[in-house]
Amino acid sequence: MIDGQGGGIGARLVEKIRKEMPEGTEVWALGTNAHATSAMMKAGANMGGTGENAICHSCFEVDVIVGTLSILLANSMMGEVTARMVEAVGESKAKKYLLPLNRSGVWVAGTPDEPLPHLIDMLVAQIQKMGA
Repeated sequence: MIDGQGGGIGARLVEKIRKEMPEGTEVWALGTNAHATSAMMKAGANMGGTGENAICHSCFEVDVIVGTLSILLANSMMGEVTARMVEAVGESKAKKYLLPLNRSGVWVAGTPDEPLPHLIDMLVAQIQKMGA
């Protein structure tokens, strides 16, 4: 789980994954800052890491990467997402499940105009469907 700023979206995703995925599913909280990591840890993540190096290293250790579309956009989240992070996410062999939030000046055609809780439900359902 990669998140930044206050970690609120990541925390919601961690809670939902904890509730819906099989027991034993390991969730890593990867925050662009300590506050985001802490929020995801409080929500039930197994392990946490903070900052560019933790995110870049972990992208090659996990099976699935979850976050918002912003993790593919350098300088998004008010500059917290670095080009190196974007490169690591993009080059990782992990499956990527992203929420299409339009906060970084990017609009993705064909994405539903749904409230965040509905998007989170759809994302977790897709992870379950794909057997990740």
